[in-house]
Amino acid sequence: MNELKHIYRYPVKGLGPESLAETDVAVGGAIAKDRQYAVAPGSTPANQNTGEWLAKNFFLTLARNPKLAQLETTFDGDTDTLTIFRGGKQVTKGRLSDPIGRTMLEDFFAAFMGDEARGRPKIFKANQDNAHSDQSKPVISLINLKSVRDIERITSCELDPLRFRGNLYFESSDPWLESTWIGKTVTVGDVRLNVTEPIGRCVATHVNPASAERDVNVLKALQSGFRHTNCGVFAEVVQAGTIRVGDAITL
Repeated sequence: MNELKHIYRYPVKGLGPESLAETDVAVGGAIAKDRQYAVAPGSTPANQNTGEWLAKNFFLTLARNPKLAQLETTFDGDTDTLTIFRGGKQVTKGRLSDPIGRTMLEDFFAAFMGDEARGRPKIFKANQDNAHSDQSKPVISLINLKSVRDIERITSCELDPLRFRGNLYFESSDPWLESTWIGKTVTVGDVRLNVTEPIGRCVATHVNPASAERDVNVLKALQSGFRHTNCGVFAEVVQAGTIRVGDAITL
């Protein structure tokens, strides 16, 4: 049996995850408020903040800005309040949907990122039907924990699965089982997902979420061990419902 172990969303692109016990999903949608916000460096023109999807090069990301992993965050989905901690101490707090709250958070990122801010950062919000993910249309990502452990076998070191910034983490009896699902439909609880493609990985996976250091060349390990650079799969919601930790994932 493939059992769902964790559900995560990432309210602000590049920042920490929020663990969920359950989540409702709509047809053609992503997990609510996943990558709804993103921090754009000063070099991104303010007129790009239209709510429409933008490519990741418009934003601060772990691939280019690994120091983002030094920050821990909590998110209140009812008020869109983001609290940021560093070294266990709160450093700022603001309501992302409020101009004053955004200004406080932008002030923090300007100081924290330094030269990497490339001017004064701006917080962008995606429209309800969009997300500032790396994909141009809403998707849900699934990560097989058994596959992550198989990558550990190649790297000879323990890897936090959160390096892969997935939405649904499941336990399976076989590594890479998810690659056989592409083009097929799986059910998670009462939700049906069409699995569309493998997730091609980038250097963001080299960043240790705990230390903010680039400490493992995950791409090299994938290529040398498996002749690809994928981990996980993307899926589109074709039947709405509720996903809960503990749900079975079946074809």
